[in-house]
Amino acid sequence: MIAATFVVVTAPGVDCPRPVALYDTIGRGYRQLRRPDPRLHGVILGALGDAASVVNVGAGAGSYEPSDRHLVAVEPSAVMVRQRGPAAAPVVRASATDLPFRDAAFDASLAILTVHHWPDRARGLRELRRVARRRVVVLTWDPDFPGFWLTDYFPELLAIDRRILPPLEELRRELGALAVAGVAIPHDCTDGFLGAYWRRPEAYLRDEVRGAMSTFGKLRDVETGLARLREDLSSGAWRRRYGDVLGRETLDLGYRLVVAG
Repeated sequence: MIAATFVVVTAPGVDCPRPVALYDTIGRGYRQLRRPDPRLHGVILGALGDAASVVNVGAGAGSYEPSDRHLVAVEPSAVMVRQRGPAAAPVVRASATDLPFRDAAFDASLAILTVHHWPDRARGLRELRRVARRRVVVLTWDPDFPGFWLTDYFPELLAIDRRILPPLEELRRELGALAVAGVAIPHDCTDGFLGAYWRRPEAYLRDEVRGAMSTFGKLRDVETGLARLREDLSSGAWRRRYGDVLGRETLDLGYRLVVAG
């Protein structure tokens, strides 16, 4: 266990829905493999603007939390909470669908690649709006995006994410008028989410890399795609089909920064 000075509070009545059980399993290597990328951090800070107080919902190990303002984290998984660093903000163990804060308690609410794990997306989005006085900032993936080369090997990834990721129209319905910006992913992104290794295909062959990606944990068949990818990398077929990405510094993979308010 990480020795830490942060405060952990368990909200009364908090339960542990299925996504928590998933993260109690796959979340063990998050601190090593899901390190915040400074370029993405800058984009998120820019979206928060001058908000002096922030609640980070589905906070995990604390990636992308600003350190220059008052922040409270919300995270239901004990495994994730234990990986928060010694200088991390106070964390409340609670569900996004029932935030234990009064209305308009914070200048801004923040949700980073987490909405798709909530047991009730619409309710959780309404909670984000309820507790924020000024703005809601959400980093998510647009399920209308066609995917990238990885989904040719693992088509179930696309099917799963399209079921669980909220369409932009749903975000508008629950949060109100939105500003939506594409977030280009750098080729050397340090945060190992699903699209982070788009220019480093060999990384997807590593168990520990896939283990830090929640959607891979839901696949029924991983081995068939791995065998095809391994063979194509060895034979040069991957480079012939997808090698154009090797000359790119960044790539639009469908990640979107959404700001309401």
